[in-house]
Amino acid sequence: MSIPKFKNEPYIDWSKTANRKKQEQAIAKLESQFGKEYPNIIGGEKVYSSAKFNSLNPSDPNQVVGVFQKGTADDALKALDIALKKFEEWRWVPPVKRAQYLFKAAKIMRKRRFEINATMILEVGKTWPEADGDTAEAIDFLEFYAREMLRYANAKTAVQLPGEKDELEYIPIGVGLVVPPWNFPMAILAGMTTAAAVTGNTVVLKPSSDSPLIGYKFMEVMQEAGIPAGVINFVAGPGSAVGDTLVKHPKVRFVSFTGSKEVGIHIYQEAAKVQPGQIWLKRVVAEMGGKDAIIVDSEANLEEAAAGVIVAAYGFQGQKCSACSRAIVDEKVYDKFVQMLKPKAESITVGPSKILSNFMGPVVNKGSMEKIQQYIEIGQKEGGRLIAGGNRAPGDGYFLRPTIIADVEPTATIAQEEIFGPVLAVIKAKNFDHALEIANGTEFGLTGAVYSKNKKKIERARKEFHCGNLYLNRKCTGAMVGAHPFGGFNMSGTDSKAGGQDYLLLFMQAKSIATKIK
Repeated sequence: MSIPKFKNEPYIDWSKTANRKKQEQAIAKLESQFGKEYPNIIGGEKVYSSAKFNSLNPSDPNQVVGVFQKGTADDALKALDIALKKFEEWRWVPPVKRAQYLFKAAKIMRKRRFEINATMILEVGKTWPEADGDTAEAIDFLEFYAREMLRYANAKTAVQLPGEKDELEYIPIGVGLVVPPWNFPMAILAGMTTAAAVTGNTVVLKPSSDSPLIGYKFMEVMQEAGIPAGVINFVAGPGSAVGDTLVKHPKVRFVSFTGSKEVGIHIYQEAAKVQPGQIWLKRVVAEMGGKDAIIVDSEANLEEAAAGVIVAAYGFQGQKCSACSRAIVDEKVYDKFVQMLKPKAESITVGPSKILSNFMGPVVNKGSMEKIQQYIEIGQKEGGRLIAGGNRAPGDGYFLRPTIIADVEPTATIAQEEIFGPVLAVIKAKNFDHALEIANGTEFGLTGAVYSKNKKKIERARKEFHCGNLYLNRKCTGAMVGAHPFGGFNMSGTDSKAGGQDYLLLFMQAKSIATKIK
């Protein structure tokens, strides 16, 4: 079987009328299905619960995108039981065959691309380019992890001793709980779930309650690809009922989580407790928050830096763990840079994400909007100077204007806590040393960027800027599978390096086999 070299999936060209028409039709089709009910999927069976919850369109919260099942602890345990039984078969399926399911799923995702984009546009408020980037990344994960599984299956890793045949095999570890986020609701969900499955594990997938329809669309893709029932079990519902039940269960072997620092810590603590009957230490793969900074040096190309900061701060309304939420600017160019940012932020169009011309859509839900507004107030109370935004944008959705708060102290609340919204804190640094000190002065360490023409400063940043993903003279968002393995330091998580060559190891264990040769 000849497999071409991995290549990142190209993005859709929205300047082409045919592409725009297809996307508009996909949006209209999904809107015509609003209010439809979707089941949980356990062992390939459709399962309905007595309690339901609605997924809303954040651009217009009066619209119910879909009705979902409020999964219970019993549903979670049923899914776990089926996953445990299925593991005993799935673990022995040859890696080549497991990889084939991912290659097939990637083809199906390409075929259903506009539909998947439409789901993200309407369910979580992704703009067209952001939604398409998410779908493209999901396809990349499928293609990349399939190839990675084949690489591990064929790896010759052991040194050969005289008189022995020495082997090192990578084997699956068991049943896992996968808890993806709503902000990359197809890409991260698909990546986490298929990495676990292609390595021979079975999973219970609990989608975010803000993006269950996207999770359901993923299940449809995997079912169409023919993956056996029970390998991936889909249980929507509250984290307290579904998530906690499985995190604590002695038969769960691993938990793969992407989300907030608070939830990540809770999962890590609960998973660390050895329950009665548990015969292993659970593995936790946790991707948590960020407080990402772009350093703008006095020797930077300021126009490029300003453009990079704006896109990184306000792409998908700042709701990325990689988003630039701090611009740390050398005092020599500080005033000029702030003045450059202001008109750029104020020119951003905000409105329903289904309209292509809007650069920013809504934030994901009402609670998130209110929390972001509180941070904007706190930022000003603590001495920050409002430069742009600070209020809601017109419309029925959860629309906020892109906000810039300047003169923020490095230790201020909005310089330390993850806001997860379109709010940029601009901080003045005395010099490059001070800028690095400020950049490293949080509990996080996910992404960062530096704009400078000075090679010595760039080299220092390479060594001293403590983050998992560092970008030099470019924005700090937009990690590409294969090129930028993604994961952070400190309270940003376990540095899993999703989309990299180490990632599948997190879902396998190595078995050494030595055979004496007569």
